Amino acid sequence: MKTLFATTAALALTVSSAFADGHASYTIGVSNTVQGNGWREQMICAMRAQALVEPHVTNIIVAHRNTDSAGQLEDINNLIEAGVDAIVLNPSNPDALNSALDAAMAQDIVVVAVDAGVTAEGAYVLSNNQEEYAYLGAKWLFKQVGGSGDIVYMRGIAGVSADTDRDNGFKRAMKEFPNVNVVHEVFTGWQQDQGKQQMFDFLATGIPFDGVWTSGIDNVIVDAFVESGVPLVPIVGADNAGFVSMLASVDGLSGAAVTNPGSVGGAGIALAVDILDGNPPENQTVLVDPVLWENTTDAGRATIAGAQNPDLDPEWPVSVSIPGFTDYSMDQIIACEGPSEG
Repeated sequence: MKTLFATTAALALTVSSAFADGHASYTIGVSNTVQGNGWREQMICAMRAQALVEPHVTNIIVAHRNTDSAGQLEDINNLIEAGVDAIVLNPSNPDALNSALDAAMAQDIVVVAVDAGVTAEGAYVLSNNQEEYAYLGAKWLFKQVGGSGDIVYMRGIAGVSADTDRDNGFKRAMKEFPNVNVVHEVFTGWQQDQGKQQMFDFLATGIPFDGVWTSGIDNVIVDAFVESGVPLVPIVGADNAGFVSMLASVDGLSGAAVTNPGSVGGAGIALAVDILDGNPPENQTVLVDPVLWENTTDAGRATIAGAQNPDLDPEWPVSVSIPGFTDYSMDQIIACEGPSEG
């Protein structure tokens, strides 16, 4: 059975024999509620690519649109009606989807939440460790500003589990640095244009600050500084291709990228197939631990140099696969076609 870098203890699960009843083929349903964001687009492409290389998956049905919890409930119910064998979702809310997820599991449909957790009993969770993601980046940033200063805090979407977990990690770091203050806090919606305009607007106020923590909307924040002619401050982002490139090329930029692979979506497909094949993980929650790459040390600069990938969309994470789970090639994830979609 495939394993990830780290797991957290969770509920023991008895797998129904229906999950290993000799299915010759599987149909996988996917539900996602943020469209146009590079990370989410890579997640969807990883799902399609992994489904393509899974020998027992013959069809993937993708509900991929900008919507809220009510819309996602509708999408999940439609996937149930379509007769899918598993649903892999990026949940809009940890609790609001439980009625549909419970209905799915009552019909022996495997449920795997990726990127964020759900509270429906019996659902699996496979996620990047979002609290640790924020903690690592914030702690690095606070050290860069000398343990004292004013920070611009650029979050994701209010109420989404990943944002809540990251906020917990950020605040955990702040407790270790009591002289660090948040001078400005915004929700970017994980949208490039929105985040860039928010930074333009704040720079225009002239209010001084010492560093920026971003929830993955990062390269456009550097652009906002450069285009405004304002001196750069230390910036934390994710391992998006555009930001990783900037860490190696923009003069005067001190920054760090925290890994947060969108390919966790492909890992979710692989996990769902493992469960359908009768091989569930030992723990119901599986976490991928992040790593921080900084351009302020020789070792960090070497890692960043090795991670460059000019073939990727600037908004895509450079971590395009998760060893031990995903099996697709670079060409397959870039093609972004699942079984029956080509």
